[in-house]
Amino acid sequence: MRARAALVGAAVLVGLLTGCSGDPFEAYCERVEEHQVALTEAVAAGGPDALLSVLPELQDLREAAPRDVADEWQQVVGRVEALSEALEDADVDPASYDREDPPDGIDDQQRAAIDGAARELVRPTTLAALGDIETQVRDVCGTPLYQ
Repeated sequence: MRARAALVGAAVLVGLLTGCSGDPFEAYCERVEEHQVALTEAVAAGGPDALLSVLPELQDLREAAPRDVADEWQQVVGRVEALSEALEDADVDPASYDREDPPDGIDDQQRAAIDGAARELVRPTTLAALGDIETQVRDVCGTPLYQ
């Protein structure tokens, strides 16, 4: 009788554990698919504000990212956030900002902050992190980050 009760208890425990252990990437991949159109449109549009226009989507993906790419998401999104903040602090429209002909009223410190943030965004470490994210999304989710 005790052996049977132990067996039933073990079966219930195994059932509970398996019921809670679904695909750890499922929620992440769902978010990737939710944001894929916006990311694709931003990349296709190009321009200086392409990544800035999808910053909320990138932040959402960073929050959902599995541990194996969390650092890479932080690298990429952190750099986009820094550029966004530098442009906002200078009260500059990212779509029309021209480094060679900055708008009136922008001071040297603001220009340096924008230039620095833009350089960090295109550094090899940030581009490599984005490449790692794209590879991971393709491998784990079976779809590209953007098309």
